[in-house]
Amino acid sequence: MLRTVKPKNARSKRALEAREPKEVEGPRTALFVKGTHTGDVVNNAMKDLMALKRPDAIAFSKKNPVHPFDDAASLEFWAQKNDASMFLIGQSTKKRPNGLVFARMFDYKVLDMCEVGVENFVGMGSFKGPKSTPGHTPALHFASDLFDTHPRLAHLKSLLLSFFAAPSVDALHLPGLEHVISVSLGPTPLSTSTTPEDDVAHLPKVHLRTYAISQTPSGTRTPLITLRPMGPHMDLTLRRAVPPSSNPHLLNLAMKRPKLVKKEVEKGLGKKRKNVEVDEMGDVRGRIHVGAQELGALKGKRVKALRDGEEESEEGESDGEEERPQRKRRR
Repeated sequence: MLRTVKPKNARSKRALEAREPKEVEGPRTALFVKGTHTGDVVNNAMKDLMALKRPDAIAFSKKNPVHPFDDAASLEFWAQKNDASMFLIGQSTKKRPNGLVFARMFDYKVLDMCEVGVENFVGMGSFKGPKSTPGHTPALHFASDLFDTHPRLAHLKSLLLSFFAAPSVDALHLPGLEHVISVSLGPTPLSTSTTPEDDVAHLPKVHLRTYAISQTPSGTRTPLITLRPMGPHMDLTLRRAVPPSSNPHLLNLAMKRPKLVKKEVEKGLGKKRKNVEVDEMGDVRGRIHVGAQELGALKGKRVKALRDGEEESEEGESDGEEERPQRKRRR
C-alpha cells in the first residue's frame, strides 16, 4: 500500500483534498489493464469501450501478470495511485478465451467483480457515419425484467451503470444526448433440470449494442429521434463473479450516505425545511407566521393632512347639533 504523505506546499495539499471523499462524487475513473495473454478481440473491445468512457479513462500500455480473482493486491495499489474506482481487465486463456473482468472499488478496495466472455464482436470501424463526442454520457437501456429479478444479471446491470455513470443532473439537454447503449437478452437455453442461480451455463447471452442518436426537426417541441448503429456490438456470456455481499462490512460502508450540510439542505438536496424556499436567483426566502395583532389601540403621529380630513368629517356629522361658541384667539 502507498504510504501516507503530508503535503509540503499548497499545490500538493489541493491534490490530496481533491482525492478526499465528497458528498457528491464526480464521474468514476476507469483503468484499462491488459493481462499477460490478450487477443485481437479483447484488444479491440477494450479500445472501443475506452472510447465510450473517455475522458475518464486511463489505459496501461504494458501487459501485466494480473489475476483479480486470486490476488487483488495489484488492483488496490493501482486504484490508490491513480485515484480510480473502476477496472476493466482483459485476459484470454485456453480455458476462458476473450474474457473481460469488470471490477468496482470502494476506499481503494475491491467491492465486487464480474467476468464476461466476448463473442460476435463488431467494432466501431465497421460502421460508417459520425461517432459520439468524447465526454458525453450515454443513455443506458436494459430491455428485460431479468435485469431486476435475477441476481447475476442485476449484478451485471449495476456494474454497467457504475462504469458509464455520470454526475446526477436536474434536467436533460436533448442536443447533449448523442448515443445510447442498449442491453438486451438472447433466448434462454433449454435445460431438462432445475438449475441453481449460480449456474451461468443456462443463462441467456447479453447483447450489448451501441447506437448514435440523430435528431431532426419534427415541427413540434420534441425532435424526431433516429438511431444508427455506431458500435461496438458484442455478445457477453456470464462467467465468474464476486458479489458485493461477499464483504458485508465494506458494502455497508459503500451504501452509507453522508449527512448534507445546511447549505445543501436549503438548496433542496436534503430534507426540506418548512417555510423555506429558494427562488430562481438562488436566494433563500423564508415565511414567518405571526398571530393576530390588535391595531385599534395603536397610537401614532397624525399628519396635518389627515387631521384636516377628520375635521371635515366631524362637521358633516354634527349638522343637526347646535353650534358651539367660538373662542376668541389671543393676539
